[in-house]
Amino acid sequence: MMTILEEICSRKRHDLMARKEQMPPRELYRQVEAMMDKPRSIRSLSQALKLAQTGIIAEFKRKSPSKGWISREARPEVITPAYQQAGATALSILTDEPYFGGNNECLITARPLVSIPILRKDFIVDEYQVMEAKSIGADALLLIAACLSKQECRTLAHTAQQLGLETLLEIHNENELDYIGDNISVVGVNNRNLHLFRTDVQTSLNLADNIPNEFVKISESGIATAQDAKSLYHRGYNGLLIGERFMREDNPAQSLQQFIAALK
Repeated sequence: MMTILEEICSRKRHDLMARKEQMPPRELYRQVEAMMDKPRSIRSLSQALKLAQTGIIAEFKRKSPSKGWISREARPEVITPAYQQAGATALSILTDEPYFGGNNECLITARPLVSIPILRKDFIVDEYQVMEAKSIGADALLLIAACLSKQECRTLAHTAQQLGLETLLEIHNENELDYIGDNISVVGVNNRNLHLFRTDVQTSLNLADNIPNEFVKISESGIATAQDAKSLYHRGYNGLLIGERFMREDNPAQSLQQFIAALK
């Protein structure tokens, strides 16, 4: 029986075939090439996290496989600039539609409204999606070790680097530490068990000392309280990726602001 992650990645590969028919890779490449000729301000996720006091990557997420709809009517044009104003160091925007209720348009909409880095959060399994991330205005993308072979991960991270994108590598356990290498800017430890879909911040605490110091490191998922955050900062984490904790509230930006205030 497939895990939910395996199911998502399998569907992603299938859906990509249709996307490539609508927008052939060669045409997408030409679009990206044209973008590369026009210099734009570089928003570095890793640098933003190094310099930030709290390093909160606030996530725009409408639903999840484990919780269903969290905020069905959430609008990126409202929430993302409010997140920035509330003190977010960066944004994470889900662009997966079937499982997370997002799409590329969410990121395209947010891009001109904020000046902080935007992470494209999706299940990237193909270089086409890396080019897509560049074309829609992302500054960084997520690569999930559990979705990829080491060689696939290296190839995708290299392509991202060539396009001026940073890579956040997501790991879940000690076995995936070997994925850390060239062209990785940020290492994220996901506290969610991929089989049971439960979260435990102890996962990040256990792996903290195993991540080389030269990498910016963040903790993802299941960070519910300021005390959780403080314990992670104490173990050397530069930032935290938090989505559901804010998105389930009527005012996500206010929830973020209150969370940051509780850290002081």
